[in-house]
Amino acid sequence: MFEPAEISSLFDLSHTAAAPLLAALRYPWEALPKIGELILRIGAGLPEEEYELRGEAVWVHRTATVFESAYLHGPIIIGPRTEVRQCAFLRGNALVGADCVVGNSTELKNVILFDGVQVPHYNYVGDSILGYKAHMGAGSITSNIKSDKTDVTIATGAERIATGLRKIGAMLGDRVEIGCNSVLNPGTVIGRETTVYPLSMVRGFVPPNSIYKRAGEIAVRK
Repeated sequence: MFEPAEISSLFDLSHTAAAPLLAALRYPWEALPKIGELILRIGAGLPEEEYELRGEAVWVHRTATVFESAYLHGPIIIGPRTEVRQCAFLRGNALVGADCVVGNSTELKNVILFDGVQVPHYNYVGDSILGYKAHMGAGSITSNIKSDKTDVTIATGAERIATGLRKIGAMLGDRVEIGCNSVLNPGTVIGRETTVYPLSMVRGFVPPNSIYKRAGEIAVRK
């Protein structure tokens, strides 16, 4: 049965090196425990003329820009023409695509960023997957663990999907725009081409091609 939270509904897999992994799964959060292993497998085959090995399991494309004050802890892959700016904190298990921006004081942990993703200012992105050209406004974050520390369930309307995972941030479809200082609660899934207003507190599933104004007020994009 079709599910709005399925990988095929959220992403164009031609824009990520994680395509072989994601294509074999149904839901995107199923990839989260496999990101580190995936990076190590891809990294081992990267050509030296294109990627520089910077420390243990840290591969940086030679066209990428990484500021000296950024912290990189492997396993990490940083793709072509990507910028990792001042004081960014990449804690490991980060597969960052081409033409991305990881901004000042932004923290990444256990993530897949498709090509063209921008997390440019004071963002926390953990245990999350951001689709092609997704953008998080300044100060917006993914909350990846519930206050009671129980497993995250994914709500898609009346249905709730058990994940068996204690840590899940957000799954953002292609070209999703998150407004400044918004919080995406654990297990949030946002469909393609959707915009979230600034200062939002988002929980559950937001349909594609929508404008999220506040809880209970979601407009269809025309």
